[in-house]
Amino acid sequence: MQATLTASATTSSKVNWSQVVAFLGLTFGLTWLLDLVLYLVGGLTSPAASLFLQFQMLLPAFSAMILGAFFFKDSPIYHRTNRTASRWFIYFYLFFTVCYLVALIVGQVLPQQAAIISSLLLPLSLVGLILLVILRIKGGKAGFANTGLAGGNWKIWLGYGVLLVSYYAVQTLLNYLLKLGQVVNLKTALPQLAASPIPDSALLPVLAIQTVILGPLLGLVISFGEEYGWRGYLQTELIRLGRVRGIFLLGVIWGIWHWPVIWMGYNFPGQPVLGSFAMVAMCVILAYFLGYAVLKSNGVWTAAYLHALSNQTLSFFMLMIYMPTNLILSFGIGLPGLALGALVVLLILRDPIWKINE
Repeated sequence: MQATLTASATTSSKVNWSQVVAFLGLTFGLTWLLDLVLYLVGGLTSPAASLFLQFQMLLPAFSAMILGAFFFKDSPIYHRTNRTASRWFIYFYLFFTVCYLVALIVGQVLPQQAAIISSLLLPLSLVGLILLVILRIKGGKAGFANTGLAGGNWKIWLGYGVLLVSYYAVQTLLNYLLKLGQVVNLKTALPQLAASPIPDSALLPVLAIQTVILGPLLGLVISFGEEYGWRGYLQTELIRLGRVRGIFLLGVIWGIWHWPVIWMGYNFPGQPVLGSFAMVAMCVILAYFLGYAVLKSNGVWTAAYLHALSNQTLSFFMLMIYMPTNLILSFGIGLPGLALGALVVLLILRDPIWKINE
């Protein structure tokens, strides 16, 4: 595991395949075992399904941290050599993951309380963010950068965030213009809003602020779970194959990692085969975008924020603005949307940063 996310990884330096295989084995093993349990308890219809899916997002970071802190002696986060303040956040995150597991078990045993249990985990996420800020102030920028926990450039957070929201807005507009779905009636889609004192004219802007601005920040610790594993650890290793090839491989792996929940109907209901390939394609596209953001900012938290923003924004446009009739044949996450995403990737790949050290 390298200390820097843009790495001095070159095609001449070799990927540590034994460590990569260990990481993938642990991550896939834990995740697919979890998905098997989810399938056996009712799949996505289980009252605790959201807890399962959130817990799954933590597992790549959990695997990378366990292996890096206790088994990979050359890792910058190895417990015997990492004396920076960042080590306390790593220990917190391992504790946070265990807490999520306990909450998941309780939520499955007491399904009627699953929603309440899920909401109780939010304060713990906020504690993690506060701890991160305190440790970053105390430990300094270098300590976090040297252990792969750099925050990145705020200008990239903002600029790439605006681009990402605009990208999904264009996809939604295309669905609308081509009549590939229907406009969402908020009061029908969200019955709990019927008694809301907020005027109808202000309802959508309020939901937009809550979902697109506040949501990604509140979900930052969760999305970090995937990003520290995929971008923080695995990307740093695989770009030694060359940045374009390494991130393509990462995207394929990332997409396959999602397959069990796709087979259960997540994202592409009723399309287990085509949906599996579409998920791989979507993950390859996102891998280039998120990987590009990390290469430009040298901060894994940039990717964590953009990942959370992507999830929140896509949900906002689909569930509160315009709902596609057929997810696989519409813009957004469907095949037309993936074709548009591929064009964006081709534009991204024109940046000379992809050729550095090759």
